[in-house]
Amino acid sequence: MAKAIHMMIRVLDEERSVSFYREALRLMVDDRFEFDGFTLVYLRNPEADFELELTINHGRTKPYDLGDGYGHLAVVVDDLDREHRRITEAGLAPHPIKELMHDGKPLARFFFMTDPDGYKIEVLEHRGRYR
Repeated sequence: MAKAIHMMIRVLDEERSVSFYREALRLMVDDRFEFDGFTLVYLRNPEADFELELTINHGRTKPYDLGDGYGHLAVVVDDLDREHRRITEAGLAPHPIKELMHDGKPLARFFFMTDPDGYKIEVLEHRGRYR
């Protein structure tokens, strides 16, 4: 059986990205490894073992082309309205809350936001299949 342990994204500015993920998702630096040419930073919080790995390629100044294959990172929260307010007040410009229906029944309440490098993040309300 496979267990998901992390997702890696390439970012331009370590400090800017670490600050964004700390403020937006309360992810903290768990480990940091510097190598010749690149640095790996692992972010996590006490709620889950899953980590977000930031890869910073030294000397890179051109933004990464995310292409049309990347979708989004999804996280779940207990109180969607409170998190939306908190993120808005932090100046992180989340999109409006939306509700997705399926066969006339609520499937999901969520909003999206974008990190400093253009990666989309979906914040879902904890209910149903989203736990």
